Amino acid sequence: MVRAVAFDILLLVERGGYASDLLFSRSATLDPRDAGLAAEIVLGALRVQSQLDFFIEHYSGRQAARLDAEVRIALRMGIYQLRYLERIPVHAAIHESVELIKRARKRSAAGFANAVLRKVDRQPVRWPSREIELAHPAWLLERWDRQFGPEAATAIALANLRRPQTYMRGSRIQDIGSQSIVPLLDLSPGQTFLDVCAAPGNKTAQALESGVRAVACDVHWSRLATMKSLGVDLVVLDAREPLPFRRRFDRILVDAPCTGTGTLARNPEIKWRLRAGSIGELQQVQKLILGRALEALEPGGRLVYSTCSLEQEENEEVVGAGVVRSVRRMPGRDAGDGFFGAVLTS
Repeated sequence: MVRAVAFDILLLVERGGYASDLLFSRSATLDPRDAGLAAEIVLGALRVQSQLDFFIEHYSGRQAARLDAEVRIALRMGIYQLRYLERIPVHAAIHESVELIKRARKRSAAGFANAVLRKVDRQPVRWPSREIELAHPAWLLERWDRQFGPEAATAIALANLRRPQTYMRGSRIQDIGSQSIVPLLDLSPGQTFLDVCAAPGNKTAQALESGVRAVACDVHWSRLATMKSLGVDLVVLDAREPLPFRRRFDRILVDAPCTGTGTLARNPEIKWRLRAGSIGELQQVQKLILGRALEALEPGGRLVYSTCSLEQEENEEVVGAGVVRSVRRMPGRDAGDGFFGAVLTS
């Protein structure tokens, strides 16, 4: 059951779904132990996906990319359990991976998969390239080499291969890197506070600890609705358009939509989908949202622009000059996800 759930999720991720959302919705009926195993298989296999494809080719002599998706995913799952996990019985990993292929109506590949998985051992291998050793696309590693230097780029990639720690703030799970952004606002009781891209509400909840009077916005009501328990004004809006407020705000947070390259340990499918040419595509949206938010800032007020991206196009190139202070958190150097935050004033 648990491996079938993991298999279905990985197949949906291959078709464009998001692993964390799918795990949340599809693991609800599992007991906590099985839900944990499903998450380990799904996220672990995605983190080291290129290594698993190397092993498929190493043990089978066939290119992973040429296999049917169902066969490729079942083999990735089996190899991940056999080589990367400690307490999975060998016979269970092999048998259930083969059964998944049969369940997916690829019965003709069952014998092939069984033969491949029976060859899997834990002997060290010589990785054919840095990109496979670090399980990241070569172009992304090269970008980080240029931006941060090869040593830092390698540290980022290695951090992305580890299971991220879970951090709590109150009753909410909130990454420690994410928690570093709200303090940049220098909040005080009674101030008016606008969170422009608020859902799922972790930063709004953190801001409320300071006694501010908050308004939280997002483009989708379905995402905002999860914030009803916070007791703040909720407004559905497109932050690229002029904001519909007659008043201005003392403090504004723009936690902008971004590529999320600072969260690859938590959202590993991003690195396999992202393309070099798409890094700058969100920049115009980010600039529009920032410009609209600045129009709503009270004279003498403070605005914080933040992303969970490591890329300069989404950070320094968006905020431009006039930044009072900026911070950058990087995986491999700082605890938690990677984040950028910049303070602007009116």
